[in-house]
Amino acid sequence: MTDQQDPYKEIRPFNDSEVADALLNILHNDEFLTAVTRYQFPKLSSSIGWLLKPFVRIALAAKIGEIDSVYEFQMLVANYMKKMIGRSTTKLTCSGIDELDPEESYLFISNHRDIAMDPAFVNWVRHQYGMDTVRIAIGDNLLRKPYVSDIMRLNKSFIVNRSATGREMMKALTQLSSYIDHSILGGHSIWLAQREGRAKDGNDATDPAILKMLYMAHRKSRSFAEQAKRLNIVPVSISYEYDPCDALKANELHAKATDGVYEKSEYEDISSIVKGITGDKGHVHVAFGDPIDADFDTPEELAAEIDRQIHENYYLHPSNLIAAGRSEDATADQEAGLEARINSVEGGAQDILRQMYANPVLNQATQTQE
Repeated sequence: MTDQQDPYKEIRPFNDSEVADALLNILHNDEFLTAVTRYQFPKLSSSIGWLLKPFVRIALAAKIGEIDSVYEFQMLVANYMKKMIGRSTTKLTCSGIDELDPEESYLFISNHRDIAMDPAFVNWVRHQYGMDTVRIAIGDNLLRKPYVSDIMRLNKSFIVNRSATGREMMKALTQLSSYIDHSILGGHSIWLAQREGRAKDGNDATDPAILKMLYMAHRKSRSFAEQAKRLNIVPVSISYEYDPCDALKANELHAKATDGVYEKSEYEDISSIVKGITGDKGHVHVAFGDPIDADFDTPEELAAEIDRQIHENYYLHPSNLIAAGRSEDATADQEAGLEARINSVEGGAQDILRQMYANPVLNQATQTQE
């Protein structure tokens, strides 16, 4: 197939016909095997990792050798997801999903707290309700390693080219805009974060630039309001009782406030992904909003409606209410749980971490007053 016939080849998820080759490449990637060996055998990998790697490859090959479709790969991921939910959450709940049509495709615009888990929880909940999984937008800044890119594209992720500049950026954004429209009209739901980067301070706010991108490929053929309605947008609020990366976020925000700058280490994003997956999350709730079918003539007006639904639908945990000083019914254990997290950082970072948990309460109160 030529690039003209497959204009999204460089950014789209893998097709079933590409799965076997992608898995073969991953199996023979030495860096990937080293990472898996370290994860499986943390104490032995430093001394005899070289000896263990061939056995790790054989074990992985046995698990993925028969996989030749994206669906089969995602079912393998689902097995690990089930174990992760059992180990790192006390419970997982959802709301609003009963109001969605299983036959419809939606553009889920979600608040963004965790790099990997936000779309993973949306996928898991939809899977439990017998709905198709979504295609996931992921920045190329997270895909510096080829094996990571391959794994994400096997899991229905498509690439947002954030590193492009100038004319190349315009071209990349137009291609992305076209691909999202192409997916929705082709019957494939999409997960898209409401902003670039996580809301590290707990303030969920939609960036109108994201919504402008959705219109970019269609600005000559229809109005902004027409394009927005065509995409079947559903706001999503994901709330974590505890954020596994809260201390990292608080320290980063404190460093920026104090020194004006924060330098990320080379693989800090990957470390955050691992911590977000394995860390204690407590109760997690996924709230699906209402499909947006009103006319919004500007990105700013649409962003305000998405924010309204995300704030109003946000499930407030005891950790949020305690941080905001509004939980008379909190138990001693719940208060101790939040205090332990606040005490995991020092100085000014403690106030930032507390505010991180309080902000959803304040945002919801503001929406209610309006």
